[in-house]
Amino acid sequence: MWIGEAAHEAGVNVQTLRYYERRGLLSRPPRRASGYRHYRADAIRVVRFIKRAQELGFSLDEIEQLIELRGVTAGERHRVRAIAERKIAEIDRKRAQLRAMRRALATLVEACHHAGAPACPIIEALAGRESHGLSARSSARGGGAPRAGKE
Repeated sequence: MWIGEAAHEAGVNVQTLRYYERRGLLSRPPRRASGYRHYRADAIRVVRFIKRAQELGFSLDEIEQLIELRGVTAGERHRVRAIAERKIAEIDRKRAQLRAMRRALATLVEACHHAGAPACPIIEALAGRESHGLSARSSARGGGAPRAGKE
């Protein structure tokens, strides 16, 4: 099938197929005499694999590793499991970060209810003039979420 048909069948746009090819996630399809790419059914399966993996939060680099591990033997499944376990740990870290962000925002929203404040506590905290119990320290893994108090 042609690139437009393949993209439609896989549920992506043509640029996505080309991008996956450039990244090496998708094998470059053979070209017909006309110069047009001709995609096989396996390419559609690979693109669907990529999209499902993205839905689970895997990055394209991680997906590349998973694609390389497709068809591993039972003795090598630990490699796939290790990638999935790392993703679970990353999700857990992000959840903790989101909880801290939510607590920080809730603290600011609560401060807004106190009409005696001359300026908006949310704006003041974001501008760095007032902390309202927030800390702008970043986590060791690149998070910049404000935190409420100590965790």
